[in-house]
Amino acid sequence: MTLRIAEIFGPTIQGEGALIGEPTVFVRAGGCDYRCSWCDSPHAVESQYRHSWAPMEIDTVWAKVGKLSGGRPLTVSLSGGNPAIQNFGPLIAKGQAAGYRFACETQGSVARPWFSDLDTLVLSPKPPSSGELVDWEAFSSCRTMGTGARQQVMKIVIFDEIDYQWAREIHSQHSDLPLYLQPGNPEVDPATPVDLHVLAERLGWLTEKAMADGWFAPRILPQLHVLIWGNKRGV
Repeated sequence: MTLRIAEIFGPTIQGEGALIGEPTVFVRAGGCDYRCSWCDSPHAVESQYRHSWAPMEIDTVWAKVGKLSGGRPLTVSLSGGNPAIQNFGPLIAKGQAAGYRFACETQGSVARPWFSDLDTLVLSPKPPSSGELVDWEAFSSCRTMGTGARQQVMKIVIFDEIDYQWAREIHSQHSDLPLYLQPGNPEVDPATPVDLHVLAERLGWLTEKAMADGWFAPRILPQLHVLIWGNKRGV
Protein backbone atom coordinates (compact mmCIF):
# COMPACT_ATOMS: atom_id res chain seq x y z
CA MET A 1 0.00 0.00 0.00
CA THR A 2 1.28 3.46 -0.88
CA LEU A 3 0.48 6.95 0.37
CA ARG A 4 0.59 10.17 -1.65
CA ILE A 5 2.99 12.39 0.27
CA ALA A 6 3.57 16.06 -0.46
CA GLU A 7 6.37 16.45 2.09
CA ILE A 8 7.82 15.10 5.32
CA PHE A 9 9.73 17.51 7.51
CA GLY A 10 10.89 18.29 11.03
CA PRO A 11 11.42 18.00 13.84
CA THR A 12 9.99 21.45 14.35
CA ILE A 13 7.39 22.85 16.68
CA GLN A 14 3.67 22.53 16.16
CA GLY A 15 2.58 26.05 15.36
CA GLU A 16 -1.07 26.04 16.35
CA GLY A 17 -3.92 24.44 18.26
CA ALA A 18 -3.88 22.09 21.21
CA LEU A 19 -0.28 20.94 20.67
CA ILE A 20 1.25 24.37 20.01
CA GLY A 21 4.96 24.41 20.76
CA GLU A 22 5.30 20.62 20.83
CA PRO A 23 8.25 19.07 18.94
CA THR A 24 6.74 17.37 15.91
CA VAL A 25 7.56 15.62 12.65
CA PHE A 26 5.04 16.50 9.95
CA VAL A 27 3.79 14.08 7.31
CA ARG A 28 1.87 16.19 4.81
CA ALA A 29 -0.47 14.21 2.56
CA GLY A 30 -1.07 15.20 -1.04
CA GLY A 31 -4.67 15.75 -2.08
CA CYS A 32 -7.76 17.43 -0.66
CA ASP A 33 -11.50 17.44 -1.19
CA TYR A 34 -11.70 21.18 -0.36
CA ARG A 35 -10.47 24.28 -2.18
CA CYS A 36 -10.41 26.96 0.52
CA SER A 37 -10.01 30.50 -0.75
CA TRP A 38 -7.19 31.21 1.71
CA CYS A 39 -5.47 27.80 1.68
CA ASP A 40 -1.93 28.07 3.05
CA SER A 41 -0.72 24.77 1.56
CA PRO A 42 -1.79 24.73 -2.12
CA HIS A 43 1.25 22.58 -2.92
CA ALA A 44 -0.52 19.76 -1.06
CA VAL A 45 -3.98 20.50 -2.48
CA GLU A 46 -4.05 21.67 -6.08
CA SER A 47 -3.87 19.11 -8.88
CA GLN A 48 -1.22 21.19 -10.67
CA TYR A 49 1.21 20.02 -7.98
CA ARG A 50 0.36 16.32 -8.25
CA HIS A 51 3.63 15.64 -10.05
CA SER A 52 5.48 16.62 -6.87
CA TRP A 53 3.57 14.21 -4.59
CA ALA A 54 5.56 11.06 -3.99
CA PRO A 55 3.85 7.65 -3.85
CA MET A 56 5.54 6.14 -0.81
CA GLU A 57 5.29 2.75 0.86
CA ILE A 58 4.43 2.75 4.57
CA ASP A 59 7.92 1.49 5.45
CA THR A 60 9.52 4.26 3.39
CA VAL A 61 7.45 6.95 5.10
CA TRP A 62 8.31 5.51 8.48
CA ALA A 63 12.01 5.30 7.68
CA LYS A 64 11.97 9.01 6.84
CA VAL A 65 10.17 9.87 10.08
CA GLY A 66 12.61 7.77 12.07
CA LYS A 67 15.61 9.39 10.42
CA LEU A 68 14.32 12.91 11.03
CA SER A 69 13.49 12.20 14.66
CA GLY A 70 16.73 10.31 15.30
CA GLY A 71 14.65 7.37 16.48
CA ARG A 72 13.43 9.38 19.48
CA PRO A 73 9.66 9.00 19.95
CA LEU A 74 7.82 12.28 19.54
CA THR A 75 4.60 13.49 17.96
CA VAL A 76 3.92 12.84 14.29
CA SER A 77 1.35 15.19 12.76
CA LEU A 78 -0.66 14.01 9.77
CA SER A 79 -1.69 17.07 7.79
CA GLY A 80 -2.42 18.04 4.22
CA GLY A 81 -4.35 18.67 2.14
CA ASN A 82 -6.75 16.36 3.86
CA PRO A 83 -5.01 13.26 5.24
CA ALA A 84 -8.39 11.62 5.85
CA ILE A 85 -8.80 10.81 2.16
CA GLN A 86 -6.00 8.24 2.57
CA ASN A 87 -5.49 5.25 4.87
CA PHE A 88 -2.91 6.22 7.49
CA GLY A 89 -3.96 3.41 9.82
CA PRO A 90 -0.96 1.14 9.12
CA LEU A 91 1.49 4.03 9.58
CA ILE A 92 -0.08 4.95 12.91
CA ALA A 93 0.13 1.34 14.10
CA LYS A 94 3.79 1.08 13.11
CA GLY A 95 4.69 4.36 14.80
CA GLN A 96 2.78 3.77 18.01
CA ALA A 97 4.44 0.37 18.36
CA ALA A 98 7.71 2.33 18.52
CA GLY A 99 6.37 4.75 21.13
CA TYR A 100 5.47 7.67 18.87
CA ARG A 101 2.31 9.76 19.30
CA PHE A 102 0.07 10.70 16.38
CA ALA A 103 -2.06 13.76 15.71
CA CYS A 104 -4.20 14.40 12.65
CA GLU A 105 -5.79 17.60 11.43
CA THR A 106 -8.77 17.35 9.10
CA GLN A 107 -11.76 19.49 8.18
CA GLY A 108 -14.10 16.67 9.17
CA SER A 109 -15.38 15.84 5.71
CA VAL A 110 -14.25 12.18 5.52
CA ALA A 111 -14.58 9.78 8.47
CA ARG A 112 -11.96 7.09 8.98
CA PRO A 113 -11.84 4.18 11.46
CA TRP A 114 -8.18 4.99 12.21
CA PHE A 115 -9.27 8.27 13.85
CA SER A 116 -9.84 6.23 17.01
CA ASP A 117 -6.18 5.18 17.03
CA LEU A 118 -4.96 8.78 17.23
CA ASP A 119 -3.60 10.52 20.28
CA THR A 120 -5.07 13.82 19.06
CA LEU A 121 -7.80 14.33 16.46
CA VAL A 122 -8.05 17.96 15.40
CA LEU A 123 -11.31 18.75 13.62
CA SER A 124 -11.04 22.04 11.77
CA PRO A 125 -14.33 22.94 10.05
CA LYS A 126 -13.83 25.73 7.55
CA PRO A 127 -15.72 29.00 8.15
CA PRO A 128 -17.65 31.01 5.54
CA SER A 129 -14.57 32.96 4.39
CA SER A 130 -13.14 29.71 3.01
CA GLY A 131 -15.87 29.48 0.38
CA GLU A 132 -16.62 25.91 1.44
CA LEU A 133 -19.79 24.47 2.98
CA VAL A 134 -19.41 22.03 5.86
CA ASP A 135 -21.20 18.68 5.64
CA TRP A 136 -22.26 18.40 9.27
CA GLU A 137 -23.38 14.78 8.95
CA ALA A 138 -19.87 13.90 7.80
CA PHE A 139 -18.44 16.01 10.63
CA SER A 140 -20.52 14.08 13.17
CA SER A 141 -19.36 10.81 11.62
CA CYS A 142 -15.76 11.95 12.09
CA ARG A 143 -16.48 12.62 15.75
CA THR A 144 -17.96 9.14 16.12
CA MET A 145 -15.03 7.50 14.36
CA GLY A 146 -12.65 9.37 16.65
CA THR A 147 -14.31 8.26 19.88
CA GLY A 148 -11.29 6.18 20.84
CA ALA A 149 -8.76 8.96 20.32
CA ARG A 150 -7.03 10.20 23.45
CA GLN A 151 -8.43 13.67 22.75
CA GLN A 152 -10.62 15.37 20.17
CA VAL A 153 -10.44 19.13 19.74
CA MET A 154 -11.85 21.69 17.35
CA LYS A 155 -9.83 24.45 15.69
CA ILE A 156 -11.34 27.28 13.66
CA VAL A 157 -9.58 29.95 11.64
CA ILE A 158 -11.15 33.40 11.92
CA PHE A 159 -10.83 36.05 9.21
CA ASP A 160 -13.73 38.39 9.94
CA GLU A 161 -16.87 39.08 11.95
CA ILE A 162 -18.90 36.56 9.95
CA ASP A 163 -16.39 33.81 10.71
CA TYR A 164 -16.42 34.79 14.37
CA GLN A 165 -20.21 34.59 14.71
CA TRP A 166 -20.19 31.32 12.77
CA ALA A 167 -17.63 29.88 15.18
CA ARG A 168 -19.79 30.84 18.15
CA GLU A 169 -22.78 29.07 16.63
CA ILE A 170 -20.77 25.95 15.76
CA HIS A 171 -19.26 25.79 19.23
CA SER A 172 -22.73 25.97 20.79
CA GLN A 173 -23.54 22.76 18.89
CA HIS A 174 -20.26 21.04 19.84
CA SER A 175 -19.58 22.60 23.23
CA ASP A 176 -17.96 19.44 24.58
CA LEU A 177 -15.03 19.88 22.18
CA PRO A 178 -12.16 22.03 23.45
CA LEU A 179 -12.03 24.95 21.04
CA TYR A 180 -9.00 26.75 19.63
CA LEU A 181 -9.32 29.91 17.56
CA GLN A 182 -6.63 31.56 15.50
CA PRO A 183 -6.71 34.65 13.29
CA GLY A 184 -6.29 33.88 9.61
CA ASN A 185 -3.14 34.86 7.76
CA PRO A 186 -4.13 36.97 4.74
CA GLU A 187 -0.80 36.45 2.98
CA VAL A 188 0.18 32.84 2.20
CA ASP A 189 2.64 33.26 -0.67
CA PRO A 190 5.99 31.80 0.51
CA ALA A 191 7.82 34.49 -1.47
CA THR A 192 5.98 37.37 0.24
CA PRO A 193 7.13 38.57 3.67
CA VAL A 194 4.52 38.30 6.41
CA ASP A 195 3.37 41.59 7.92
CA LEU A 196 3.66 40.80 11.63
CA HIS A 197 1.88 44.05 12.51
CA VAL A 198 -1.20 42.91 10.58
CA LEU A 199 -1.12 39.52 12.31
CA ALA A 200 -0.82 41.20 15.71
CA GLU A 201 -3.77 43.46 14.93
CA ARG A 202 -5.89 40.47 13.91
CA LEU A 203 -4.96 38.57 17.05
CA GLY A 204 -5.76 41.61 19.17
CA TRP A 205 -9.13 42.12 17.46
CA LEU A 206 -10.11 38.48 17.97
CA THR A 207 -9.03 38.48 21.61
CA GLU A 208 -10.76 41.75 22.46
CA LYS A 209 -13.91 40.67 20.62
CA ALA A 210 -14.22 37.40 22.54
CA MET A 211 -13.49 39.06 25.90
CA ALA A 212 -16.01 41.86 25.27
CA ASP A 213 -18.64 39.26 24.40
CA GLY A 214 -17.87 37.23 27.51
CA TRP A 215 -17.04 34.24 25.33
CA PHE A 216 -14.43 32.50 27.43
CA ALA A 217 -14.70 29.00 26.00
CA PRO A 218 -12.04 29.18 23.28
CA ARG A 219 -8.30 29.41 23.62
CA ILE A 220 -7.14 32.13 21.25
CA LEU A 221 -3.71 31.52 19.76
CA PRO A 222 -1.47 32.88 17.02
CA GLN A 223 0.02 30.75 14.27
CA LEU A 224 3.36 30.45 16.03
CA HIS A 225 5.22 29.06 13.03
CA VAL A 226 4.12 32.03 10.91
CA LEU A 227 5.43 34.46 13.52
CA ILE A 228 8.81 32.71 13.47
CA TRP A 229 9.28 31.67 9.85
CA GLY A 230 6.61 33.49 7.85
CA ASN A 231 5.20 31.34 5.04
CA LYS A 232 8.36 29.33 4.49
CA ARG A 233 7.57 25.71 3.64
CA GLY A 234 8.80 22.75 5.62
CA VAL A 235 9.22 24.34 9.05
